[in-house]
Amino acid sequence: MPDFWPSCGYRLLTVGADGRLTLTEAFLRASLLRPELAPIPESCAMELALHDKLVAAPRATVTDAEVGGITDADARDNYAIWLRFRQRLTAAPSLEAAYIALFRDGVDVPPLFVHQLSQILLRHVLGAGADPLQARAAEMLFLTQKIAVLEDGAVMAADETAVDLYATTGGFGSLGELLQQNRTPPRMVELDVLDEDNATMYWDRDERHDLAVSLNRGRAALDALCRVLERWIGHFHCVDVSIRPQREIDDQRWVWHVGLDAEASALLNDLYNRAEVDDERMGRLLCLFELTFANPADMRPAVAGRPVYLAMAMDRDSRLKLKPQNLLLNLPLARLQ
Repeated sequence: MPDFWPSCGYRLLTVGADGRLTLTEAFLRASLLRPELAPIPESCAMELALHDKLVAAPRATVTDAEVGGITDADARDNYAIWLRFRQRLTAAPSLEAAYIALFRDGVDVPPLFVHQLSQILLRHVLGAGADPLQARAAEMLFLTQKIAVLEDGAVMAADETAVDLYATTGGFGSLGELLQQNRTPPRMVELDVLDEDNATMYWDRDERHDLAVSLNRGRAALDALCRVLERWIGHFHCVDVSIRPQREIDDQRWVWHVGLDAEASALLNDLYNRAEVDDERMGRLLCLFELTFANPADMRPAVAGRPVYLAMAMDRDSRLKLKPQNLLLNLPLARLQ
C-alpha cells in the first residue's frame, strides 16, 4: 500500500506514546510555504523579514508591530490567522486535543485549516494498513461531495471540486475551458466508480479525488464509511461502537440522535419532535444509521443500552458536507456529562 495523501502533512508529525499526533516545527514550517503565506515579488520588507524569521524558528514570538508593519492588508490578515492557528496547535498536548478544542471553543480559523486537520487525523486513524474503500469513504469527511440520484435509484457521491472541473473542462484542462468559452461542448467524461472489484486503483489516484462511490445500502462504500466512523470514534474516545445502515427509525423509545451534517441534524431534530417534514426535504435524506456501544457503561446512565441514530442528508444544491466533529462532541458518552 502506498503512502496515501502525502501532501496533507501527516508525515511531518510524530506519534506520541499515547498514539496521538504531536506537533513539529517541520509541520509549522511547511504551512508557511502555502500560497497564502509564501512571499511574492510584491511582498514588502517587513513581510519578507517575518517570513524568514518564522521559517527559521516556526515557534518564535511575533509582535503586533511585526504583523502590523506588513504593507498588504491581505498578507496582514493571513499572518494573523496563521498565528491564531499556531497558538491553538501549540497550546494543546496533541493534534487531537487541538481539534476538539477548536469546536468546543468556537471555530476561529478558515475552513481550509479545519479540513486539513480532519484529513491528517483521518490519515492517522486509517493507519498503515488502510483499506482503499475506507480511504475513499474518509474523503467524504473533509471534502464536500456532490450527490447524484440516478434513474435506477443509485445514489452516487463524488468530490464537488472534481465534478465542477469536469463540468467546466470535460477533463481537458485549459483546452476544455477554451472549448467551453467558444461554446463548443467538450467530450463528456464520466467519473470512475470505486467498488470492491476495482478498489486498488484508488492508490494511484488518492490525491486526484476523482472517484465516485455509491451510497446505496449493501454497497461496499457505505460499509466502508461505517467502518471509518467507528474507527474515528474509537480513536478519540477509546470506546468500541458498531455502526450499520438502517432503512428507517422504527423505535418507540428513540432517545438520542446525531446528524452527520447540518441538514441531517435539523431533519432528525424535526422528526424527533414530530414536526411536519415535507416530501422534498425528506427526499434529501441520504442514509440512516444505527450506532450501538459495545459497553453500555460507556454511555450516560439515562440512555445506556439504547441505540444512537445517525443520518446524513444533502442540501438543496445536492451537496453533502459531513461534519466528523459531530461524532466527537454530541455522542451520549458517560465521561462527557
